Amino acid sequence: MPLINASENSAKPRKQAKPKLFVIFACQAHEAIIFRRGPSAWFHLIRWNTDNDTFFHGAWFKGRIYPERCDLSPNGELLLCFMHKSSKLGTDYKDSWSAISRSPWLDALWLWPQGTTYAGGGRFTDDRSVVLRHIPWLPTDAHPKHPGVGLNISFIQDAAWNPFHASSKEVEGADWSGRDHRDRLVFTVSGELMLREAGKVEDSCLGDFTEGSPDPTRAPEAASAPLRPKKPERYRSKRSLNQKNIN
Repeated sequence: MPLINASENSAKPRKQAKPKLFVIFACQAHEAIIFRRGPSAWFHLIRWNTDNDTFFHGAWFKGRIYPERCDLSPNGELLLCFMHKSSKLGTDYKDSWSAISRSPWLDALWLWPQGTTYAGGGRFTDDRSVVLRHIPWLPTDAHPKHPGVGLNISFIQDAAWNPFHASSKEVEGADWSGRDHRDRLVFTVSGELMLREAGKVEDSCLGDFTEGSPDPTRAPEAASAPLRPKKPERYRSKRSLNQKNIN
C-alpha cells in the first residue's frame, strides 16, 4: 500500500464556509442591523437603511455575538449587544457582557460585565431605556469606563425569557427570514440578503456579503461621543457617523 504524504494532503485548499446573516429591525425607523458571522471566529455589523436599501460597514468583532438577545433602539441609533470573548477572561470585562453602542459600532457607551452566557441580553423600551435579563446573584454595576450616562438601565430576573428576535422561518432552507418595515419578505442564504416578492418567479438580491475579510478598523469619533440630552423630534431613518457606503 503506498504511503500518504501528510504534508501534501494538508496542503490542499479547504473550501471556506459561507457567512451567515441575521437581521434585527428598529421598531420606529427604517433602520436595521445585519450580523454577519464568518469566518467562524468573527462577526461583522452592517447597518441597513430599509427605506432605500443602502448598507454601511461597521464593526468587526473577534468573538461571539448572540443576535437573538440583541436589540436596536426604536429610532435605530443605539445597539444593545450580548457577546462573549474568551480572551477577556481574568480581566474586569470578564468573558461575556452586555453593551450599548451606536449602531453599527461596538464602542461601548455602557457595558455590564456578566461573566456567564446564561441569561443575558435584553431589549429597548424606548430610545434611552433598556431592560436586561439578570441572574439574581450577579452584581449589576456598569463597568467604570462605560457608565452609560444618559441611559436608563433596569433588570428583570427571568431566565426563561424567550429571545426577542428570531427567524420567522417563512423561507425553507434560509439561514434567517423575516418582514422588513415595508412588509417585504426578506431572507438570508449563504451571506446574501434576498427579497421574495409575490408574483415574481425569481428572488432578487438586496445585498451580497459573501466576500469580505476581517478589517477591525477604528470607529469614527462620533461613535464614542457621550449621549446628548434627549430632545423631542421625529424619528429619522438617516444618520451621519461618517460611515462608508457599500451599496
